[in-house]
Amino acid sequence: MNQGLVFIIRRSSICIAVLMLMASPLTAHEFWIEPARYQIAAGDTIVANLRNGEEFNGSGQPYVESTTNRFDMLLAGDAMPIKARVGDDPAINVVTKEPGLAILVHEKKVTTLRYTQWEKFQKFADHKAFDSIKQRHQSRGLPDTGFKEAYSRYSKSLVAIGNGTGHDQQAELEVELVALNNPYTDDTVNGLKVAAFYQGNPVPHTQIELFEKDPDGKVKISLHKTNDKGEVLLPVKPQRSYLADMVILREPSAEVAKKLSVVWETLWASLTFSVPEFIAQ
Repeated sequence: MNQGLVFIIRRSSICIAVLMLMASPLTAHEFWIEPARYQIAAGDTIVANLRNGEEFNGSGQPYVESTTNRFDMLLAGDAMPIKARVGDDPAINVVTKEPGLAILVHEKKVTTLRYTQWEKFQKFADHKAFDSIKQRHQSRGLPDTGFKEAYSRYSKSLVAIGNGTGHDQQAELEVELVALNNPYTDDTVNGLKVAAFYQGNPVPHTQIELFEKDPDGKVKISLHKTNDKGEVLLPVKPQRSYLADMVILREPSAEVAKKLSVVWETLWASLTFSVPEFIAQ
């Protein structure tokens, strides 16, 4: 077959897959960055998928520029854009040079979801510990069915390059989780401390869902809550990878409500990392 024709067919297939992705309802599941390897040597390439799914298992999502607000890597205080082409899967392929703790950052544009059954919204609210949602909904005179929610995804991942020294930091996302310890260089026998932020401020007494994946791919899930300072100590073990997830539920601004015809807005933050068998020296 003519090589030019093969290229056209391949690119067409990618475009079709991307269009299907944009049209499909990847809704009330977690969205996260999952590196092929959380620890690499300096000079190696960081390869990572964008994933959507449940219980730390999900399909890889190709890079879609039109649905992406931000795609960066932070390293030693410097921010650099992650270069990707539409349809790239894995979406992240970054050649590294210097050692340190790399912070991968991805922000999706707002998407909407229509609820045709109240039970689905209630189930989501119960799972994420949004108390009194029925009363809040009804007090605003909202219908139990046919209403829409807007949601945004803010994902981070920590990758150790070489010795992996460095610190996680606030990436100026509207909602985010920040590791206060370095899982690759600090002693985590007593846990890993994580802070929750919303619009740059700590979020006290909010639920953090932790997904733990062992070397065989088995996943355990536990629920935790931040303290008065918006911090939580998460239990972690060596040779495991982790996904921490937090959701903020709010009433949309008048502008957003009118533009998107939504009555609720959710902001999802995810943070992935692993804990090595031995601490880097």
